[in-house]
Amino acid sequence: MDYYLSLRGNGGVNTDNPDPSAELAELLPAIQRLVRRRLRSGLTLPRLRGAQIELLRLVAAQPGLRVSEAAQELFLADNSVSTLVNQLTKAGLLRRETDPDDGRAARLHAEPEAVARLADWDARRSALLADQLERLDDADHQALAAALPALRRLAEGLRAEAPRGAEGLREEATP
Repeated sequence: MDYYLSLRGNGGVNTDNPDPSAELAELLPAIQRLVRRRLRSGLTLPRLRGAQIELLRLVAAQPGLRVSEAAQELFLADNSVSTLVNQLTKAGLLRRETDPDDGRAARLHAEPEAVARLADWDARRSALLADQLERLDDADHQALAAALPALRRLAEGLRAEAPRGAEGLREEATP
């Protein structure tokens, strides 16, 4: 049995403790890692780190964002985002343009290659998860569907309480 799936007995269900926080803390990142590992096997491009991907996703969704705005949105220090911008610019995935309103500031834009790379990763991830979900029975489908709103609220609560400038996006992940 895989390490990630053996973290708890009884198929991952902790029947001794009705509080799911520890199990969620183990299971959610385990699922993310397993999905990433499966998808990486088909990649020929260099891997990107998690923070690089988060910045690319943000800039693709909000073209023209300033470095300081990206830092605030990602809960990173400005100098950390500047480093990421330099790395992604050098890799040809991000374009930095001088802000017409403030010549000292830069506006960020995702290059078409970055947008295509993110779209490919997202499509492959969705296909992988759809395939795995098809293997589950109806009760599991219903349980997962019922859990999604609560998981979304959990994510929103964590985001609302996250300290600004936190260096929390360092884990490697590759689209």
